[in-house]
Amino acid sequence: MFFLDQAPEFTPLAGGAVVVHSARADYEGFSEFARAAYEAGCRLVALWGSDERDRDAPGIAVYAAFDLPEGLVCIRLACPVENPVFPDLSGVFPAADRMQRAIRDLVGAVPQGGDLRPWLRHANWPADYFPLRLDAPDARFPAENENYEFVRVGGDGVHEIAVGPIHAGIIEPGHFRFSVMGESVLRLEERLGWKHKGIERRFLGMNLADGIKLAGRISGDSTVAYAWAYAQAAEMICKAEAPPRAAWLRALFLERERVANHLGDLGYLGNDVALSFGLMQFMRIKEDWLRVNARLFGHRFMMDRIVPGGVTVDLDEAGALEIAEQCRVTERGVRRLKDVYEEHAGLQDRFLTTGRITPELAKRLSAVGLAGRASGQRRDLRVDHPVSPYDRLKPVVAVEEHGDVAARAAIRFSEIDESLRLIRALIGDMPPGSVWNAVRSEPDKRGFGWIEGWRGEVFIALETGADGKIRRCHPHDPSWQNWPLLEHAIIDNIVPDFPLINKSFNLSYAGPDL
Repeated sequence: MFFLDQAPEFTPLAGGAVVVHSARADYEGFSEFARAAYEAGCRLVALWGSDERDRDAPGIAVYAAFDLPEGLVCIRLACPVENPVFPDLSGVFPAADRMQRAIRDLVGAVPQGGDLRPWLRHANWPADYFPLRLDAPDARFPAENENYEFVRVGGDGVHEIAVGPIHAGIIEPGHFRFSVMGESVLRLEERLGWKHKGIERRFLGMNLADGIKLAGRISGDSTVAYAWAYAQAAEMICKAEAPPRAAWLRALFLERERVANHLGDLGYLGNDVALSFGLMQFMRIKEDWLRVNARLFGHRFMMDRIVPGGVTVDLDEAGALEIAEQCRVTERGVRRLKDVYEEHAGLQDRFLTTGRITPELAKRLSAVGLAGRASGQRRDLRVDHPVSPYDRLKPVVAVEEHGDVAARAAIRFSEIDESLRLIRALIGDMPPGSVWNAVRSEPDKRGFGWIEGWRGEVFIALETGADGKIRRCHPHDPSWQNWPLLEHAIIDNIVPDFPLINKSFNLSYAGPDL
């Protein structure tokens, strides 16, 4: 059976009509629910562990969140602390594999199958030390050299190329192990986790008001998406809701974050095929965009502008007029650059058919966000499970079928156009009123946040303890689902195309490495 002694709970997500279903499952039911969800065409959103020995039913809990037509469904499996095991979901949802490995590293619950190699630990703490267990002491351990068992590809003429984790540019660290024959890539295996900062442990004991500062710094290019998702979760706990005007301002911030990142990516994609003109022009437009953010909202990336209960800044009439004018100028500039990209034979030769993910593979691997939409996956929380004001704005979802670098670039162009339309609607129809309501934490409550960021959906699971402070916060980045896509996208391409393919996804190293 799916459920034990708890009937499903139904809770509306703060700020919208999305319904969260929560229930407990036994070992078999946990696995059966995942399989039933997959067969129904639903997706795994996140998978995480929690030490709940301070609860009435002590043990190590494993949680799985799924995207169902009715809304978000969260299933909890309680594992005995003496032998915490849980079903392997990677055979059903391949994206679960690395999440399961992270659960084992952080709380010590072991999946009964799948890849059992460490993911986050990197020999930086002992194998019997689990940082997210309640009795784990604060400790420092000497870093050791790790003997990580990469999957080997044999055969005459097959060679390995190791790239990273330290790179030539100022970028985040990640190790990429290529198996090649000549310049053609036979296999790529990623080894991430070099950015581990202990963020999930740092949340423990924080006030809700302080927690949002940390949430907004998980992945700097998605600070608005993370802050909004965290605020949703906190507001669910507090049984509060942001004022209507605050919701519209949150959406304005989110769409401005989306435009800024797409502008930067399109510039760097041009640069990776030696079209430095594209980089210079897109970065010029992006810089103007960020300067308006700083002038109107006090921060280039709008960090700390969203808080539980609302937002910390408002927009006056002069600011709205400035944004409207900037949208006009940006739209004109981006369309001219789009013409340049589409007519540039050398760029199109590098973009077309390169790094392809078919729609079938994207569905199997649970691709999300712009990477999924470039491979035929018509999924966008702003449309599928809209929160205010997206239920009124009716965003148009851009979808491409080819799944190559060209498709991922086309998605970015289309989403810039749509975001500019949404920004105009937001500033034109924004309701009057206050921008913040006072909130007060409630003890022993759970809340969820779920927002479509520029890269894909950002998810937050938040719990308070008996003192009303944070006892567990699990942030989930869309890059968890999309990093495995890169391993498939490079197959049968040449090694020099890897930087271009990698940039076309632009996944976060820090987001899934907490």
